Amino acid sequence: QWQLVESGGGLVQEGGSLRLSCVASGTRGIIEEMGWYRQAPGKERELVAAITRRGSTNYANSVKERFIISRDNAKKTVYLQMNSLKPEDTAIYYCKIVTMVPFDRPYDYWGQGTPVTVSS
Repeated sequence: QWQLVESGGGLVQEGGSLRLSCVASGTRGIIEEMGWYRQAPGKERELVAAITRRGSTNYANSVKERFIISRDNAKKTVYLQMNSLKPEDTAIYYCKIVTMVPFDRPYDYWGQGTPVTVSS
């Protein structure tokens, strides 16, 4: 089993910045992918950004050029630097990891979520 602890959310004015962190703890398998998703009120949960163990990244079009995802494999931590925030970025942000175990299927683990509110 893996546990995820997110931090860094909060209230920020439009145009401001926030940095989210997610620390994973566990021992079964390796963390292949780490990512951030968000869910705004009344909307589906969506991918914000993800990064593989080797550093390949994937971003939602709405956050490209504004958000940067990074990870520290030794610390089992993923970060999301969010710049030029807009009111439409307001959501609960969830950390997700995908773990790989030899001869087994991938497993997904989710954090509890951290709220981000951007005021106009």
